[in-house]
Amino acid sequence: MREEDVPAPGAANGSSRLDELLIEAVVSCGAHIGAAYLLDDTGQILQMASEVGLPAPIARAWSRVRTRDPVPIAVAVHELRLIWISGREHLAREFPAAALALPYPFAAVLSPICAGGEVQGGFMLLWPAGQSSELGRRQRDIVDRACATIGELVREAGLRGRPIKAGSQPRLLGPRPVRPTDPRADLVALECLNRLPEGYCMLDVEGRATLVSAPAADLLGVTPSALLGRRLWEVLPWLADPAYEDRYRAAIIARQTTRFATRGPAGRQLSFCLFPGLTGITLRITPGAVSPGSSPDPVTGGDPTLQVIAVHDVLLLATALARAVTAQEVLDLVADHVMPVYNVQALAILTSKGGRLRVAASRGYSRRAIDEFDGRPVIPVAPTGRPFNPGKPAFFSNWDQLRAAYPDAIRSDDMCAWAFLPLVTSGRPIGTCILAYDRPHRFSTQERATLTALTGLIAQAFERARLYDVKHQVAQCLQSSLLPHELPRIPGLDVAARYVPATPGMDIGGDFYDLIRLSDTMAAAVIGDVQGHDVTAAALMGQVRTAIRAHATAGGSAGDVLAHTNRLLVELAPDRFTSCLYVCFDLRRHTACLSSAGHLPPVLGRPGAPARVIDTAPGLLLGIDPEAEYATTTLPMEPGAVLTLYTDGLIEEPGLDLGDAIAALAGRFAPAPGQPLHDLAETLIEPATIERRTDDIAVLLLRDTFTEP
Repeated sequence: MREEDVPAPGAANGSSRLDELLIEAVVSCGAHIGAAYLLDDTGQILQMASEVGLPAPIARAWSRVRTRDPVPIAVAVHELRLIWISGREHLAREFPAAALALPYPFAAVLSPICAGGEVQGGFMLLWPAGQSSELGRRQRDIVDRACATIGELVREAGLRGRPIKAGSQPRLLGPRPVRPTDPRADLVALECLNRLPEGYCMLDVEGRATLVSAPAADLLGVTPSALLGRRLWEVLPWLADPAYEDRYRAAIIARQTTRFATRGPAGRQLSFCLFPGLTGITLRITPGAVSPGSSPDPVTGGDPTLQVIAVHDVLLLATALARAVTAQEVLDLVADHVMPVYNVQALAILTSKGGRLRVAASRGYSRRAIDEFDGRPVIPVAPTGRPFNPGKPAFFSNWDQLRAAYPDAIRSDDMCAWAFLPLVTSGRPIGTCILAYDRPHRFSTQERATLTALTGLIAQAFERARLYDVKHQVAQCLQSSLLPHELPRIPGLDVAARYVPATPGMDIGGDFYDLIRLSDTMAAAVIGDVQGHDVTAAALMGQVRTAIRAHATAGGSAGDVLAHTNRLLVELAPDRFTSCLYVCFDLRRHTACLSSAGHLPPVLGRPGAPARVIDTAPGLLLGIDPEAEYATTTLPMEPGAVLTLYTDGLIEEPGLDLGDAIAALAGRFAPAPGQPLHDLAETLIEPATIERRTDDIAVLLLRDTFTEP
């Protein structure tokens, strides 16, 4: 057991109770698969705590799900609603990514686990498809009761300082394999099966044999004792084919009979029929091919091209990588899907720069290991003088193999086995993906083939993300260079500005702000947002700032400054519009003159009084009508009052009325006397940075502190 999997004192009892509640719900609802997810400490990842009925490889593949992923359990938790999936077609319509990853017919219910007004995790039950077109009232009550009970269990454990957390791997609940000497073995049933000409094996949900008849052992060419407690494809190499394992998984998940045929060790044709049940599979083995009169496989319809387990892994990862737009997102998705399935402990993506390898992204490696990788070849030159070829995969089952091939190789974090997988696009190597294991690992032929195939998807996604990163970095550099690096110091006017780019992966915006010194007691502040999220928007933003600064220093009212800037923008970019708020402060008179071109109204906070939204009589956006005029509003600024200028990224939320969002901002804007404006800006921005944002945030706070000399 790993250190992170050791439960806190008292947490073990809570985990056991959670497992009991899950099993009780599965049995009471007549489901054949169930799972309970818990949110991790970040609140962004759902981790499978325990499950019933899922084969371990599939459970590991779905052990970590991001709450923003377009899959049923994540949507149920994120949107706080129960989701019912009636079958494969329903799943494909509503959640195509999940349908590609699990191409089996089943019905499912997914529900959030909540308590005390907070989300604790998610709950899932599966049934064979076709039993019902909707969730029954009794089953709904059982699910609601289970979620409520588990939610309170998790919440109370956290309040007691003994939180229930999911381990690195989910707990697999359910029956265990029967050993050869186990007294539970039903000898009477075994004797009955031995009288039949065909062979029978009983397999649990993990594929381990719990009972083997003598005819089955004879057909398979092995003794019963060699099979009991083990998976057939582990004992019999000729059954170690992903297509056959996939038929087993399909029977377990879809709860429908599946079939396949193959040849045994002596070249004898054998037919296998899998009959699923609550505790596993009854496997019937008969000599000869599948009977012509038998019904086709209900899962695949007899199409052998769908009988490959690797399709599951490839589709699952391909669907996820289609959403990745940065190098780190690529690595995170690869790590989430590959590390638990293949029991990998560390993963890194390396690129080459100046003849040296650079760590582009990593997970599982220590800081020391990353420093050891960075700046040098991961695999040094071999004794023959042959350098490591980044275009060919290399697999090393243990440290001795790696050291024999490369005596000067680096061993980091005491790893014991490695897969070095090339990332190649358009015939050109762009990097290397390293998978590391903390114990010796034998790479089977199928595993090597699957990992090599997966790296093709990784390479394409990584190259796309790398190009996007370069483009985005250039755009952000342009945008940041056009914003003021430092605002002027103006006696009598405290100022704080914050600019927060959109969440990585989003395009840049045209948000801008500025502070202009007009005289010893006069200053102008401006904030705005150029239409669009591209380099053109950033460039136009620089032109708007320059125009406003020029017209402001030339004198004129706030309305005149916007009117002059508007005429210039109509000539420069007639297809782009800009919102803008211009404020001119007279510090000696403690007044502010405001003029707005379709921008959000400012919020004024006064010590000892509620904040209020200022009505600015907004005019047309800049760049629409060259003859547009802009009204000026005069606002008293008592000493200590704080005026907040902001862009829409601070307040906009999907489904929330804009007026309500502005009122909510005013409701939580309560500047205290003497409070540093930078701290106040942080309190305003923090709620907006929790959610994934699609727009930048610009905030400018100004406080009148002027006193006569």
